[in-house]
Amino acid sequence: MAVDHPYRSRPVWAAAAAVLTAAALSACGSTGASEPAAAPTTTSAAPAATTSAATPTDTASPRPMGKLRGYTTVQQLTETADLVVRGEVEAAGFRVDEVLRAATGTSVRAGERITLASLPSGIPEVAHMSKLEAGQVVVLYLAKDAAAGAPTFRTLSGDFGVFDVTGADSAAVASTRSQAMAVTGLLAEDPAASGKGFRTTLGQLRTVAAQVK
Repeated sequence: MAVDHPYRSRPVWAAAAAVLTAAALSACGSTGASEPAAAPTTTSAAPAATTSAATPTDTASPRPMGKLRGYTTVQQLTETADLVVRGEVEAAGFRVDEVLRAATGTSVRAGERITLASLPSGIPEVAHMSKLEAGQVVVLYLAKDAAAGAPTFRTLSGDFGVFDVTGADSAAVASTRSQAMAVTGLLAEDPAASGKGFRTTLGQLRTVAAQVK
């Protein structure tokens, strides 16, 4: 059997050592390379979070101001109205049971029937208005409709000019038809009551009407 000479085995060990050294360096190099590769991942995540935080949240668009005038007191309604009446809505018009006030040039009496015209469709608030339906007992603050045949009227600023009446006599309750489109007081504005509607009595509406000349 042949036996390797001691000096012949040295190159073999040297080659083996070189292979092991190369493998170790290769392992170290691959580990070191993985760390820089992870850095861009962390850096790229930051802009995404910043973009998300900068995106504004959706807010409700403000409601556009329409062409209708807003009224803050019953006195303002009364002073502006051509006619203030209490009565009942009928299928073919409005039956006047009481005239609280009629401005100069307006001649409507209790027992008569008048025609109620709707607001022009071009006014944005019309979509939010209520409808006067047969059988409803109301006090109406009205303006003459100059374009229509007499006696034809429109409620002042739509729901602003409508008070629903429940009960009888002076103690009957008169409530604004709308909460948003409503006065806040009889003679003085009450900002705290804005958007909450307004309630009073038929007797108080009569009193205010009597004071307005």
